[in-house]
Amino acid sequence: MKNETEIKDLVREKYTAIAGQSKQKNDSSCCGATTSCKEVYSIMSDEYRGIAGYNPDADLGLGCGLPTEFAKIKEGDTVVDLGSGAGNDAFVARKIVGENGRVIGIDFTEKMIELAKTNTGKLGYSNVEFRHGDIESMPLLSGKADVVVSNCVLNLVPNKHKAFSEIFRVLKPGGHFSISDIVIEGEMPTEWKEIAELYAGCVSGAIQKSEYIGMIKETGFTNIAVQKDKTIHIPEEVLAEYLSEEEINEYKSGEVRITSITVYADKPAKDERKCCDPGSGCC
Repeated sequence: MKNETEIKDLVREKYTAIAGQSKQKNDSSCCGATTSCKEVYSIMSDEYRGIAGYNPDADLGLGCGLPTEFAKIKEGDTVVDLGSGAGNDAFVARKIVGENGRVIGIDFTEKMIELAKTNTGKLGYSNVEFRHGDIESMPLLSGKADVVVSNCVLNLVPNKHKAFSEIFRVLKPGGHFSISDIVIEGEMPTEWKEIAELYAGCVSGAIQKSEYIGMIKETGFTNIAVQKDKTIHIPEEVLAEYLSEEEINEYKSGEVRITSITVYADKPAKDERKCCDPGSGCC
């Protein structure tokens, strides 16, 4: 099994390559991959067309939900989008917060940041910015966000406990998040856990749904609710790249369920933890 540094390098490499592809190519490869049908990306994505603020240039088909639709964003809010990619969810959020709000996207793939900034320039937005940084140590001061959103990204983060702690830190007291992510119910085939490209494709990086929800609770969030739960159906041609016929039949028996969930949670209005800024070591 790869260590945290190796996983991050892998994800950065894969998403740097994807940043140079169109959504059409991602869809035609059936998984947003740099090679045909060997990774799982757009299989999981939801349809954005018709949503206010949607910009096709910013949609690479890499999400697994529509977190902005559930995030209770209000006009004037400050929204932070984690793993912002080419800016898709950030631009949808900007439509809601309006001129008086602010949207900050964070991504640790430099090519994605470049692409997002190019898209921002085309749209002429002055209150949307994109920062290069790691979700496990965000380039943000504490208590700055009213809302945090993220779309199929935390499953890529090796230290999910630290990521949720960072989300707690950057939210204002009384703030909240809405996050779409991939989780597992049942025991995933051992082979999948060892296949690096499936980590970058959001499958082997996913954890048990119960563990995921428990982690959010342990971090200090309240009013946790699963807003959407969608089964991900991986095509047999993709399964055949990794599993034997017997293993495919076992997987299809229903013992393992790969799902996209959208989860909501509040940060309590009174923050007893008194978390501080990056580098202090208190969170």
